[in-house]
Amino acid sequence: MLAPVDHQKSGLTGALVRREFASAQKAFTLVELLVVIAIVAILASLALPPLARAKGRGQSTYCLNNLRQFGLALHLYAGDHEDTLPYNMGRQGTRQTVDSGEFLNWVNNVMTWELDPDNTNTALLMKGGLGSYFSGATTVYRCPSDTALSAVQRQAGWRERVRSISMNAMLGNAGEFLAGGVNTNNPSYRQFFRMSAVPMPVQIFAFVEEHPDSINDGYFINRFYSDQWIDLPASYHNGGANFTFADGHSEFRRWAHASTMPPARPDAAGLPMPVKESDSADFKWVLDRTSVRKSPPAKYSLSPY
Repeated sequence: MLAPVDHQKSGLTGALVRREFASAQKAFTLVELLVVIAIVAILASLALPPLARAKGRGQSTYCLNNLRQFGLALHLYAGDHEDTLPYNMGRQGTRQTVDSGEFLNWVNNVMTWELDPDNTNTALLMKGGLGSYFSGATTVYRCPSDTALSAVQRQAGWRERVRSISMNAMLGNAGEFLAGGVNTNNPSYRQFFRMSAVPMPVQIFAFVEEHPDSINDGYFINRFYSDQWIDLPASYHNGGANFTFADGHSEFRRWAHASTMPPARPDAAGLPMPVKESDSADFKWVLDRTSVRKSPPAKYSLSPY
């Protein structure tokens, strides 16, 4: 004889089975979870490089605006000093004038990889030179991408140094590098002491973002007769640097050769760095916008580099 069926109990059991089955259907299996993780990783790998490039472009635009402010400050300075450009000295001249209590240079700090206060002293940036034209703003002197520090500086808890910008060495009073009005680094080329003396202000650069392994004084120099980088422009912004020209306009230059773009860290460039003929386009581009020969032809022109 068959046992009587308890329909209420049977219905309850069926409902539990259906709920457990539905729950099992909603859960991920291990394989499905691994597939989802793999897809997310692939999408992230595709999205992160464009995001990094976009961030780089944003920082480049920010720094380009900073360089424009330097161009404006240079013109204001010349207007306040009867067309004369500011002092633009090397390490020796800058330190001698600061030690004597004068602040003659366009910028009065000298960068190093040691714990010298010049590396972090923002107040020093505001003294003399162009400092008074920035209304106390010191961030214009540094690219946000410039976080290069030496080991000893990191151990001291530093986060960054204060300056990423230098001035074309052939503009202004070059102090210890002058002899009879001639820049001893480039004796066959013109040193511009007045704004009005620059023959093609739209084509002679005034300020540049400098590589952290190169920057020290504010005097950016390379020699026309020597195929080697003495001072190297930066390459923070997707392989390029920002320049401001003597007419006040700014532009971004992307470098053509990997040799122009060593990593932004101490001792990365090995300066002075020889320039191979095959890699000389970037070097020539900078030189062609540095100065002009003392006896140039009637019509100035730049090379196609």
